[in-house]
Amino acid sequence: MATPGDFDEQAALRSVVEGTASETGERFFRSLVENLARAMGTMGGWVARLAEDQSELNALVLKMRDGWWENVPYKVPGTPCETALRERRVVHIPERVLELYRDQPYLERHGAVSYLGVPLFAADGQLIGQLAVLDDKPMPLEPRALAIFQIFANRAAAELQRLQSEQAVAERETQLRRLLESAMDAIVDFDSLFQVTLMNPAARRALGRDERAEPSFDLRSMLSPESRQRLERCAAELMHAESASNSQWIAGGLRVLAGDAEPFFAEATLSHYRLSQRDRLTLILRNVDERLAAERRIVSLSRETQYLREELTWLRSDERIVGSSAALSRALHEVEHVAPAETGVLLLGETGTGKELFARAVHARSKRRDKPLVKLNCGAIPHNLIESELFGHEKGAFTGATQRRHGRFALADGGTLFLDEIGELPLELQPKLLRVLQEGELEPVGSSRTLSVDVRIIAATNRDLGEMVKRGTFREDLFYRLNVFPIRIPPLREREHDIDELSRVFLEKYARQLGRELAPLSERALERLRAYAWPGNVRELQNVIERGVIVSTGGVFDIERALPEPVAAAPARSPDRTAQVHTLAELVALERANIERALAQCGGKVAGKSGAAALLGTHPSTLSSRMRSLGLRRPLTK
Repeated sequence: MATPGDFDEQAALRSVVEGTASETGERFFRSLVENLARAMGTMGGWVARLAEDQSELNALVLKMRDGWWENVPYKVPGTPCETALRERRVVHIPERVLELYRDQPYLERHGAVSYLGVPLFAADGQLIGQLAVLDDKPMPLEPRALAIFQIFANRAAAELQRLQSEQAVAERETQLRRLLESAMDAIVDFDSLFQVTLMNPAARRALGRDERAEPSFDLRSMLSPESRQRLERCAAELMHAESASNSQWIAGGLRVLAGDAEPFFAEATLSHYRLSQRDRLTLILRNVDERLAAERRIVSLSRETQYLREELTWLRSDERIVGSSAALSRALHEVEHVAPAETGVLLLGETGTGKELFARAVHARSKRRDKPLVKLNCGAIPHNLIESELFGHEKGAFTGATQRRHGRFALADGGTLFLDEIGELPLELQPKLLRVLQEGELEPVGSSRTLSVDVRIIAATNRDLGEMVKRGTFREDLFYRLNVFPIRIPPLREREHDIDELSRVFLEKYARQLGRELAPLSERALERLRAYAWPGNVRELQNVIERGVIVSTGGVFDIERALPEPVAAAPARSPDRTAQVHTLAELVALERANIERALAQCGGKVAGKSGAAALLGTHPSTLSSRMRSLGLRRPLTK
């Protein structure tokens, strides 16, 4: 730097103004640094932009003696620049800069002796960069030189902020362009005469316009007459509105006649703005047909997700097949044999024996375990809906079919379909099920298209399908197709040794769920449980234990209140070989008459304490199944 008294302030200022007046951008910074170094009499200088985390400076232009560099990054910590930036002030080190800032290779390489740096600020006070000079000789303090240096800094800050603003505008324009280009909705910009001036690619595709052609045409020509009037009315309301609202949902949508493309009905939003004192409007169109198709897909995925959630819930639960009796071990041994194969399985067992747990066990040990296990209870769905549930339906196939729906077979494709209470499947649907089992093909209700599916079937029933075949209520060919690998699940009365273990597992489960502390089951309680007949099997035992946990007090399981009221046993009789023997038809007639009397006494009610099932000593679902097989209906009640 020039010595005090020798600094020509006017010449330095003139050098700055003349050297930078006609330049902008990087050329401006190069001229600024060159004239600054000349005016200050230093060996070099630089203008740098500060990174967002303020840990690094990027020298846009750097001059050192006769060498020039651009876009040179360097770390801030440990340098004189750090002091200037951290303290947001001018830092002037007249000499011995290397002694103050050791281990700085850059300073050592150029033989730096003195330093002068000033932070650059935006108009809002934000720190955005730095201007600095470096010299290989002492740089004495000269107030007039520092004033000129500050003028250089202010000019550099203004240009740096201008460049950053231009860059931000360019980035926003790029983002806006990419947003428009990637938008799935059609976006059309037009003037007050409805002349289109801008369209995004989605709009060109939707309106059937050539991407290379100029988008100058009357937008109204692409609409039906009614939609044209609707658009004109909405545009007039927006352009003459006095309120601050500048957008409007076009009620009723627009019918788009898309040139060479397919016409479609669209939801539409219209917005208004002014540009150069002229009215401009933007129309956003969304093809409703595409949205409905997406909604149908979402519904399908939601149903698949529901099944997967059920699977996850079951996997996280503590439900499992419990027991080690010989009868149960035989059934589990058969599960191990058949699970890896693709063979269909028929689970035979009374109500409440755990047929669904066995179905899950087969699926979990099969090659399809990573695919969903889809369930359908054939006895829990009305006969007029079960075909749609199994095979799916098309929109409009029947009253209430407002959208296309995938059936259970489609949802289970690649996995396993568990058909519980298969004996309740209507006779007229059995041929269609047989075809899927034999050929892997089906047609949804109301459709002529054939779908191919790959599904393993696990069926279950508490009924005698062989007897149903004889009566003509179940197809013989379907029975033999399902009965390839039957597994008989033993009732609980054949698993007496498992009652203790099952009871302990259920006690622990429900005590934990209800937050109760209960002592282990006593030997007396276990004896009572073993002595009970368990017509409802494992499900009834589970309900009894849950009821006992709820009503027990004092930390001891109340077996008396848990078990149902005992039914007086009929006195044992020696066989009477002279007693009359009834034919099967007579027995069926007797059973039918007995059920009819029970229904009449209970007012047609099947379930509940005052229902016919309780009167007959059977489960409501078992009675309902028997009524259907006998062709009985509930009597009409007043």
